[in-house]
This record gives sequence, structure tokens and C-alpha cells, in this order.
Amino acid sequence: MNRYPTETELQFIKEFDLLKKPVNELLDFIYSIWEYDDWGFKKSPHKLELHTGGWSGNEDIMIALQQNFLFWSLYWKEEHRGGHYYFDDEMVSNELKFKW
Repeated sequence: MNRYPTETELQFIKEFDLLKKPVNELLDFIYSIWEYDDWGFKKSPHKLELHTGGWSGNEDIMIALQQNFLFWSLYWKEEHRGGHYYFDDEMVSNELKFKW
């Protein structure tokens, strides 16, 4: 059964502050509400793939994520017609390598 994301959940995504919280907290939240998480949500150390599967709830999550300017400008890599989104955190990961 598909559970549609609430306005509160979508607002949380839009307003998530990456300057104060780690990106994994946002990704864990999205995973918890993502429909088809078994094949539509693929996360590895330097890459994230989100595939909406045509579900309008997932599409709304993507719209909210696009409205999170800092996330989108740091991580967005490419997208393909049909609801396929690809993100890359190589820049941020490289920065973390140099922290003591």
C-alpha cells in the first residue's frame, strides 16, 4: 500500500539545514518515506540514485528536495526522463578526507 508523504514531511525536506546537520540524516529520513525503497533508493558511499517508479508521492519528495537549494547545488549530478535522479557527494567526501 502506498503512503503519500505529508506536507510536514515535505516541508522538513525543503527546510533541512545542511549547515547544521549531516546529509545522512536527510537521506535516512527520505529513505523512511520513499515508496519502492528496495529498488528505487540506492545509496553508496559516494553516490545516491533515486528512482520514483512513477509514484506521485516520490515525485513530490523530489520536488521538495529540489527546493532545498544547498542539497541540490552540492549533490545533484544528473537526471533522466522517467523519474531517475543521480547524486554525487565526491566533493564533500574529499573535503572530509582532509579533516583530522
